[in-house]
Amino acid sequence: MSKVKIVSIIYAIGIIVGALFFNVWGADTTPFKTLSVFAWTVIFIVALFFVDKNERK
Repeated sequence: MSKVKIVSIIYAIGIIVGALFFNVWGADTTPFKTLSVFAWTVIFIVALFFVDKNERK
């Protein structure tokens, strides 16, 4: 299994955990919840960039 797939699976699991246990898409969403999802996505994009860069070498 490639590292890109592993990073993508970890990201998806994080989104599912956030949706089910932290209720980030609930009616009472706070700015902290919004920023945490945004930060998780930024971390995913950065990790995806570096993993893909290292796989191409």
